[in-house]
Amino acid sequence: QLQLVESGGGLVQAGGSLRLSCAASERTFSNYALGWFRQAPGKEREFVAHISWSERSTYYAFSVKGRFTISRDNAKNTVYLQMSSLKPEDTAVYYCAAGFISPGPLASHYKYWGQGTQVTVFS
Repeated sequence: QLQLVESGGGLVQAGGSLRLSCAASERTFSNYALGWFRQAPGKEREFVAHISWSERSTYYAFSVKGRFTISRDNAKNTVYLQMSSLKPEDTAVYYCAAGFISPGPLASHYKYWGQGTQVTVFS
């Protein structure tokens, strides 16, 4: 079973940047499409970004397009989310997920999930 561990969250001022990482436990990582989701207090989990297994396709939620960049390093079994121009409304727990469907804007498209990392943006 694929295990995913997120890191890189923290407290950042609005306008700043953070890079989230998600490390996978298996070499089969390269076979999976990967996504980032987030969940703010009192809100449903929402799609943020997706990258196909081949790295040829990326997709973003409208709210983060142009500010966030998803990438992956299959040699390191790691997916990244580079976040720039952060806003207070980006505050949430961020989750990475792995699945076989691409594009994958729905949580149901993913089979494995990490435990999440907190991102807090203050103004």
